[in-house]
Amino acid sequence: MRAALSILGLVIAFAFVMFLMKKQLVSLKPPAAAASAAASAAQPGGAGALPRPDALRLQLESALQQSAQKASEAMP
Repeated sequence: MRAALSILGLVIAFAFVMFLMKKQLVSLKPPAAAASAAASAAQPGGAGALPRPDALRLQLESALQQSAQKASEAMP
């Protein structure tokens, strides 16, 4: 009986963690730099071209800032 309750507790905890992960994943949104890079790639002549290094740098910096902000919000 004790083992069954322990397993049930683990299942409930796992379901709660998965619910929180799904909620966090939905709250993420693509950075504005990525949207502008995608829009410029959709223009004529940009279909096969590589993205510019400065656009990639801006996208990476934006992603790092977002992840740092999310981490600081998660810390009590």
